[in-house]
Amino acid sequence: MRPTRETIRNVRSLLAMALVATAEALCQEKQTESPAEKPEPQRRIVVSIPDRKLALIENGRVVKIYATAVGAAASPTPAGIYTIAQRIQNPTWYGPNKVVGPGKDNPVGTRWLGLSRKGYGIHGTNNPRSIGRRASHGCIRMRNHDVEDLFARVEVGDVVELHGERDAQVAEIFGAPESSAGAVAAGGGQ
Repeated sequence: MRPTRETIRNVRSLLAMALVATAEALCQEKQTESPAEKPEPQRRIVVSIPDRKLALIENGRVVKIYATAVGAAASPTPAGIYTIAQRIQNPTWYGPNKVVGPGKDNPVGTRWLGLSRKGYGIHGTNNPRSIGRRASHGCIRMRNHDVEDLFARVEVGDVVELHGERDAQVAEIFGAPESSAGAVAAGGGQ
């Protein structure tokens, strides 16, 4: 007897849910209380949520700054200190009642750097016009070529700092704030 289409859909849905549950189980939800508790890592990522920029820092020196999109007002990016928990090339996106495999229509683009905060990550996008805006569901979005460059430079365990306010450290890393989000979006990755 051949399975019905409904049975096949149900099996696919169960498999998708099982994969999401497995991925979530692999991501530990850990957040360090303060940067002073651990010695400064040799490599870290610092994100300025208000500036919508990400800096890769190695041995205390800014190596590269990239333009990003951050969480929209309804789904803000969570400030805090996390780590990279997983690295996935050409990820599959699992959304409500929808699964999108690798390719041009994938909302998370060509790379996924999953954070130790469940459900959040740094990833590419199929909507590069969103870069420089508050447009994501809380993740840090990058242009695909930028996230591919970052992906090649970082490892699981690297520290990721998500700063919700411009403090002295953020100002030192990113300089004066841009006069408008449009300037960030047009500027591209550095």
